[in-house]
Amino acid sequence: MHSFGLTWEVIKSFPIIFLDGDITLEAKQLLEDTYKEIINQLDAKILIFDFSKTDYINSTGISYFLNILQRHKERGGEFIFTSLSDHIKKVMNIVGLTDYVKVFSTTETAIKYLDK
Repeated sequence: MHSFGLTWEVIKSFPIIFLDGDITLEAKQLLEDTYKEIINQLDAKILIFDFSKTDYINSTGISYFLNILQRHKERGGEFIFTSLSDHIKKVMNIVGLTDYVKVFSTTETAIKYLDK
């Protein structure tokens, strides 16, 4: 297992959350704190999650993303996922999470799409 961490920054007015490591129970509090921090600071409607340094997500990680996705949608927001590994893409497709988010191959592609 690769322990979880993340960083975030704003690029062209879009908050990008760079995930690093396995998304399991360990990730929950850091994701929650970061989500609240971004919403409180920026009131952002669109959040981009970059999975380029993440290869594994378990059911706890999926359920947590579903939880914050639901809360964010209630605020009129949306999530964008980028750089999904084959494993993560497969898992998210199986549980239907990708039906509720836009998925792009790279963060740069997502920003270009949003910056039109």
